[in-house]
Amino acid sequence: MAFLELDRLCKQFGAQTVVDDFSLAVGKGEFVSFLGPSGCGKTTTLQMIAGFLDPSRGAIRLEGKDLTVVPPAKRGLGIVFQSYALFPHMTAAENVAFGLEMRRVSRAECAERVRAALAMVGLAGYEERYPRRMSGGQQQRVALARALVIRPSVLLLDEPLSNLDAKLREGMQIELRQIQRTLGTTTVLVTHDQNEAMSLSDRIVVMSQGRIEQIGTPQDTYERPASAFVSQFLGKTNDFAATIDRTVTPARLIAGSWTAPAPAGLTGPVTISIRPERIGFADVGLAAKIVTRIFQGNHWLFQCESECGPAIVIRQNDGQPQPAEGDAVRLAWRSDDMSLRAGGAA
Repeated sequence: MAFLELDRLCKQFGAQTVVDDFSLAVGKGEFVSFLGPSGCGKTTTLQMIAGFLDPSRGAIRLEGKDLTVVPPAKRGLGIVFQSYALFPHMTAAENVAFGLEMRRVSRAECAERVRAALAMVGLAGYEERYPRRMSGGQQQRVALARALVIRPSVLLLDEPLSNLDAKLREGMQIELRQIQRTLGTTTVLVTHDQNEAMSLSDRIVVMSQGRIEQIGTPQDTYERPASAFVSQFLGKTNDFAATIDRTVTPARLIAGSWTAPAPAGLTGPVTISIRPERIGFADVGLAAKIVTRIFQGNHWLFQCESECGPAIVIRQNDGQPQPAEGDAVRLAWRSDDMSLRAGGAA
């Protein structure tokens, strides 16, 4: 039995369907991210789990029990919002203690749990500080401590790091994952940040227009996208139209000057999807010309024009000479590094 189960969940506002036939089983202790662009239904799904919105259809079960009949305050869930939603007139300790006081936890136990929660998020000694005297990162930690101190069955995170600058966000991602692993708290994160989802998650649910496009591990969704949307949304990718030549044995998969053995059972035109970092410069391959070369510290980014259209290539900065703008090159990649889908590239 799944620990948290969403069964054919649907949410409509009038004639508009915002979440459509959403089904997901989350294991105990698992970290799952809902990833997608604005308006794809990920926050609406989270709000239905939290109880802030009622499903139009479908069921939400926690350990086999129907959550839809349980009021939000009694679901035992911890929630961290994008805005942190701290009480400005309360100290850090008072903010963290709020949920415990609502649950009538004894004063002595409350004080000890608040102290431990603040220490866990690296804020020991900040108990008496007010939010206005704290940085964005510190406020985020207080919000996280407040959500965790009640020992929730599920932790819900709604874009909790989006207000932080890039360097602080990266550091908080590492800390958040470490805390989650230490506590073993089942966690559901809503984010539009692909790197954040891949850094934190055991599995990613990629969403588009209210529906699930793909569910898988970060590596699976990145390496083997199930649709053109996933391929384009989850990082950079190259799509090349390819044909299959069955007049030869074995049959060949052909994209311009690049060719490789065709997988068994593949028919008709197909699209090759290949990540930029999996493409190399070679003596034989897809003919292309370097249009732009950009140095980005640990790697080079090349924008190319190939026989099959625009192409992006990323090569690690290993100190070796790189092709210059205007150079004619050949692009090559291993068959194991590409994914194929029926139909030509858009």
